[in-house]
Amino acid sequence: MNATSKTYRHSQLRAALGVTGVLMLGACASAPPPTASLQAAHQAISDADRAEAGRYASAELGEARTKLASANDAVAEKKMVMAERLADESRAEAELASAKTAHVKANAVNDEMKRSTSTLIEEMQRHSGERQ
Repeated sequence: MNATSKTYRHSQLRAALGVTGVLMLGACASAPPPTASLQAAHQAISDADRAEAGRYASAELGEARTKLASANDAVAEKKMVMAERLADESRAEAELASAKTAHVKANAVNDEMKRSTSTLIEEMQRHSGERQ
């Protein structure tokens, strides 16, 4: 292979890489908004609100709202990959807020059941002592 054919091959390679780069940029620029991810994040936040996450997991719920707002900003800036990532993170934060809320509520029910059981046991012991 002589120097001229090497130069020609390098030129072809650079041209091919340039075309590939332009096509990749065009594909990124024309990516549709991550509608499903944005809707899932919005729904997860609504679910967390209904579960009272603002009361029991306000930090996580606040983070979910912040990330959803950032995702919407990214869509406006046509940064669809970033928008999808932020929407997915928002959904995850909202689901975490819901899970923490469910955990706190379940623990409260469990504690109440323990107190009720303890009271019943005391009553049973007191009444059984009166009969003897």
